[in-house]
Amino acid sequence: MKSAISLSCLDWIVIAAYFALTMSVGLFMGRFVKGAGDFFSGGKKVPWWMGAISSYMAMISCFVFIAYAQIGYEDGLVGLTVFWSTAFAILIGTFVFARRWQRANLATPVEYLERRYGPGVRQVVSWCGVAFRILDNTVRLYTLGIIASQFLGISLASGIALGAGIVLVYTLAGGLWSVLVTDIIQCAVLMTVALTILPLSLNAVGGIGELYRAVPEHFSLFGGHRGTLWFLAAYYLIVFIKYNGSWSFVQRLASVPNERDALKMGLLSSAIFFAFPILAVLPAVAARVYLPDLPPEMHERCYIEMCTRLLPSGMLGLMVAAMMAASLSTLAAEFNVTSSVFTTDIYRRLLRKNAGERETLLVARLATLAVAALIAFGALFVSRLGGAFEANKLLMALFGVPIVIPSVFGILWKKPNTKGVYLCIVLGVASGILLKTCWSGLSWETGTFIQIGVCFAGFFGGALLGTPDREREEREVLFATILHVDFQPQRTGETGVFPSVSPVLPAENNPVNPVQKNSAPLRENET
Repeated sequence: MKSAISLSCLDWIVIAAYFALTMSVGLFMGRFVKGAGDFFSGGKKVPWWMGAISSYMAMISCFVFIAYAQIGYEDGLVGLTVFWSTAFAILIGTFVFARRWQRANLATPVEYLERRYGPGVRQVVSWCGVAFRILDNTVRLYTLGIIASQFLGISLASGIALGAGIVLVYTLAGGLWSVLVTDIIQCAVLMTVALTILPLSLNAVGGIGELYRAVPEHFSLFGGHRGTLWFLAAYYLIVFIKYNGSWSFVQRLASVPNERDALKMGLLSSAIFFAFPILAVLPAVAARVYLPDLPPEMHERCYIEMCTRLLPSGMLGLMVAAMMAASLSTLAAEFNVTSSVFTTDIYRRLLRKNAGERETLLVARLATLAVAALIAFGALFVSRLGGAFEANKLLMALFGVPIVIPSVFGILWKKPNTKGVYLCIVLGVASGILLKTCWSGLSWETGTFIQIGVCFAGFFGGALLGTPDREREEREVLFATILHVDFQPQRTGETGVFPSVSPVLPAENNPVNPVQKNSAPLRENET
C-alpha cells in the first residue's frame, strides 16, 4: 500500500532509530528484573519524578492528537478547558488519595478491595476489570493502528500488529522498569515535537495576535456546546472518577518509596497536564485559520495536517514517532498493570496459591502476551462500534464507572460495604444498557449524571441492608492503618459481638502495612 503521506529517507531513519532505541532500552532493563515485585511495582524504588512522567504518558495516547485537536479546530480554546479536566482530577486526587494508596501497601491495584470488602469483591472486580481494560485498550490500539497505517502506508491490521509487537518487546522483558524508562524517552520525543510545531503554527498564521483576530468569535475557553456548565460538570466528574481509579495511576502512586514522594509525583503529573494542552490545542486552533476549508471528516486530522505542512524533513519522522509514542506508553502501562492483576489476583489466588517467584514471573509474561493478543484482536472490530470515540463512550458507560467507583470511594468512606459494591456494579451496568438502548434520546451529560447517581445509590444503599460484624471490624482496622490512628474495637455490652483483635501497631512496628514515621494523620471522611 502506498503511504498516504510522503516520508523522506531521513524521516524513515528517525522512525527506525526511535523504535530500535525503545526496544533496546526495554531489553536492557530486563536484566534488573529479579521477581514479580520488580516486574509489577519496581520494587517500590521508583523515583517520584520518573513516576510522574510515566503517569502522564500512561494517560495520553493518539486520542489526544485526534479528539482534542478536533475540539480545538471546531470550537477553539474550549479544547483547553476540556483537556484540563485531567489536570484538576489528578491535582485533587493527589491530595485526597495519594497517602491512602501509599499506606494501603499494594501489590496490585485491586488487592485493596479484598482487605476493604472481602475476597469475593476482589475476584469480581479483578475479572470485570481485566475484561474492561482489554476492551478499553482496543480503542487505544485502534487509534495507534490508524496513525501507523496512514504514515507508514500499511494496512490497519498491520498497524495494529506493529504497535502491539513493539510494546510487547520491552514490556515482556523489563516489566514496570522498562515502561518507566521508555516513558522518559517517549515524553522527551513528544515534547520536542510539540514545542517545535507550536511556534511554527503561530508563525504560519501571523502570530498570536493575528490568530486572536482571525478566529471565530465563539473560540473562547467556554465557547460551543462543550463549554456549557452542564457539559463541563459531567465531563469533569467522569474524568475525576476514571483517572483516580486508573490502575496505572494507582500503580505509580504505590511504586514510589514513601508518601511524600507520592504527593510530589501527583503534583508534577498534574502540572504537566496543565502545560501540555497548550502545546496540543493551539496548533489545532491555528489550523482553523491556516486550513479553513477542511471537510468535517478531516477535522480530527487537523493537527496531523499542520505537522505535515510545516515540519521539515526529519522532524516529520520524529512527529510520527512522537504520536505513536503517546499510545505506546499508554498501552505499555496497561499491558503491565492488567497482567499484574491477572497474575496476582486471579492466578495466585485461585489456581496456584504457592507459586514461586520464577513461576509467577513466567505467568506474568505469558499474561502480558495474552493481554496484548486479545487487545490486538479486539482493535480490529472497533470501527464496527462507530469508531474510537463512540466505542470509548460505550465501554466507559457500561463498565468503567460501575467498576471504578467502589475502588475510588471505598478508600475514602467507611460506610459502603460488600453489598453496596455488588449493587453499584449491577445497577450501574443495567442503567448504562438502558440509557444506551431505551433512552438514547437523552443528552450525554444527562445520561452520565443519571448513571453515576444510580451507581452511588447502590454503593451507599448497600449499607442500609446491614453489615456483618466481622466485616465492620476488619474495615475499622484497615481504616485505622490508612488514617494512621490507633484503633481499639468497640464492644457492645457483654454480648461478645466483636472478637478480640490487636490494635494497629505504631508505624515503625507494623510489619504488615508499614506507614512512614513522618507521615501526618489523615482526616477520616465518613458519610
